[in-house]
Amino acid sequence: MPTPSDKHRNFFQDVHDVVRLVPPGRITTYGAIAHYLGAKHGARMVGWAMMAAHTETGVPAHRVLNRQGLLTGRQHYTTPTAMQEALEAEGIRVVDDQVQDFTRLFWDPSVELA
Repeated sequence: MPTPSDKHRNFFQDVHDVVRLVPPGRITTYGAIAHYLGAKHGARMVGWAMMAAHTETGVPAHRVLNRQGLLTGRQHYTTPTAMQEALEAEGIRVVDDQVQDFTRLFWDPSVELA
Protein backbone atom coordinates (compact mmCIF):
# COMPACT_ATOMS: atom_id res chain seq x y z
CA MET A 1 0.00 0.00 0.00
CA PRO A 2 1.51 3.39 -0.96
CA THR A 3 2.09 6.01 1.71
CA PRO A 4 2.78 9.72 1.39
CA SER A 5 6.30 9.16 2.74
CA ASP A 6 7.34 6.93 -0.16
CA LYS A 7 9.03 9.88 -1.94
CA HIS A 8 11.42 7.65 -3.88
CA ARG A 9 8.61 6.07 -5.91
CA ASN A 10 7.34 7.29 -9.24
CA PHE A 11 4.35 9.62 -8.75
CA PHE A 12 2.32 8.08 -11.60
CA GLN A 13 2.88 4.60 -10.16
CA ASP A 14 1.84 5.85 -6.72
CA VAL A 15 -1.37 7.24 -8.21
CA HIS A 16 -2.08 3.96 -9.98
CA ASP A 17 -1.43 2.03 -6.75
CA VAL A 18 -3.97 4.18 -4.86
CA VAL A 19 -6.57 3.86 -7.62
CA ARG A 20 -6.22 0.07 -7.53
CA LEU A 21 -7.41 0.25 -3.90
CA VAL A 22 -10.67 2.08 -4.65
CA PRO A 23 -13.36 -0.54 -4.07
CA PRO A 24 -15.93 -1.38 -6.75
CA GLY A 25 -19.01 0.80 -6.37
CA ARG A 26 -17.03 3.68 -4.85
CA ILE A 27 -15.44 6.76 -6.43
CA THR A 28 -12.67 9.18 -5.54
CA THR A 29 -11.27 12.40 -6.95
CA TYR A 30 -8.05 13.61 -8.51
CA GLY A 31 -7.64 16.06 -5.62
CA ALA A 32 -8.20 13.47 -2.90
CA ILE A 33 -5.50 11.26 -4.39
CA ALA A 34 -3.12 14.20 -4.74
CA HIS A 35 -3.71 15.23 -1.13
CA TYR A 36 -3.10 11.68 0.10
CA LEU A 37 0.17 11.49 -1.82
CA GLY A 38 1.38 14.79 -0.36
CA ALA A 39 0.84 16.84 -3.52
CA LYS A 40 -1.79 19.17 -2.09
CA HIS A 41 -2.21 21.12 -5.34
CA GLY A 42 -1.43 18.17 -7.60
CA ALA A 43 -4.89 17.25 -8.91
CA ARG A 44 -3.79 18.03 -12.47
CA MET A 45 -0.76 15.74 -12.08
CA VAL A 46 -3.09 12.98 -10.91
CA GLY A 47 -5.15 13.62 -14.04
CA TRP A 48 -2.06 13.14 -16.18
CA ALA A 49 -1.30 9.93 -14.31
CA MET A 50 -4.83 8.76 -14.98
CA MET A 51 -4.43 9.40 -18.72
CA ALA A 52 -1.39 7.10 -18.56
CA ALA A 53 -3.40 4.53 -16.57
CA HIS A 54 -5.20 3.33 -19.67
CA THR A 55 -2.07 1.42 -20.65
CA GLU A 56 -1.68 -0.11 -17.17
CA THR A 57 -3.32 -3.37 -16.15
CA GLY A 58 -5.86 -3.36 -13.34
CA VAL A 59 -6.18 0.39 -12.78
CA PRO A 60 -9.90 1.17 -12.44
CA ALA A 61 -9.54 4.70 -13.85
CA HIS A 62 -13.32 5.01 -14.23
CA ARG A 63 -13.56 5.42 -10.44
CA VAL A 64 -11.63 8.72 -10.46
CA LEU A 65 -13.67 11.88 -11.05
CA ASN A 66 -13.37 15.61 -10.58
CA ARG A 67 -14.41 17.19 -7.27
CA GLN A 68 -17.98 17.71 -8.47
CA GLY A 69 -18.41 14.08 -9.48
CA LEU A 70 -18.19 14.76 -13.20
CA LEU A 71 -16.83 12.17 -15.62
CA THR A 72 -14.10 14.48 -16.92
CA GLY A 73 -11.91 11.56 -18.04
CA ARG A 74 -14.51 9.98 -20.32
CA GLN A 75 -12.88 11.24 -23.53
CA HIS A 76 -9.92 8.92 -22.86
CA TYR A 77 -12.02 5.76 -23.18
CA THR A 78 -12.69 3.73 -26.32
CA THR A 79 -16.22 5.15 -26.61
CA PRO A 80 -17.82 8.30 -25.17
CA THR A 81 -20.02 6.18 -22.89
CA ALA A 82 -17.50 3.54 -21.74
CA MET A 83 -16.63 5.30 -18.46
CA GLN A 84 -20.29 5.72 -17.53
CA GLU A 85 -21.02 2.11 -18.48
CA ALA A 86 -18.17 0.88 -16.26
CA LEU A 87 -19.51 2.88 -13.31
CA GLU A 88 -23.08 1.74 -13.90
CA ALA A 89 -21.91 -1.88 -14.03
CA GLU A 90 -20.75 -1.34 -10.43
CA GLY A 91 -24.13 0.06 -9.40
CA ILE A 92 -23.19 3.74 -9.60
CA ARG A 93 -25.88 5.95 -11.08
CA VAL A 94 -24.73 8.59 -13.58
CA VAL A 95 -26.95 11.37 -14.95
CA ASP A 96 -25.66 13.91 -17.49
CA ASP A 97 -22.04 12.80 -16.95
CA GLN A 98 -22.31 13.30 -13.17
CA VAL A 99 -22.30 10.64 -10.45
CA GLN A 100 -25.39 10.72 -8.28
CA ASP A 101 -24.97 10.22 -4.50
CA PHE A 102 -21.40 11.49 -4.84
CA THR A 103 -20.98 12.18 -1.10
CA ARG A 104 -22.21 8.73 -0.08
CA LEU A 105 -19.99 6.95 -2.63
CA PHE A 106 -16.88 9.07 -2.09
CA TRP A 107 -13.80 7.09 -1.04
CA ASP A 108 -11.16 9.32 0.58
CA PRO A 109 -7.74 7.64 0.62
CA SER A 110 -6.59 9.90 3.48
CA VAL A 111 -9.34 8.39 5.64
CA GLU A 112 -9.62 4.88 4.21
CA LEU A 113 -5.86 4.19 4.12
CA ALA A 114 -4.96 5.94 7.39
